[in-house]
Amino acid sequence: MPETRHYEPGFEGGGRNWARFASLIGTCKMNSVEPYAYLCDLFVSLANGHLAKDIDALMPWAYAARIKASQ
Repeated sequence: MPETRHYEPGFEGGGRNWARFASLIGTCKMNSVEPYAYLCDLFVSLANGHLAKDIDALMPWAYAARIKASQ
């Protein structure tokens, strides 16, 4: 059975994972970005093989600029 406890805050590493998500969501809110839409776009980009060297393009402020430019 696969280990899934790494997402639970009570287990080692779980708190760090939740802190990362909370940080991303907070950064989205600071940049007037809807967190759910951003996370969906982020996960699609990662699944499509976005390069790690271009990580800045995946940040919430870059997402906000892309959305603003496309409107």
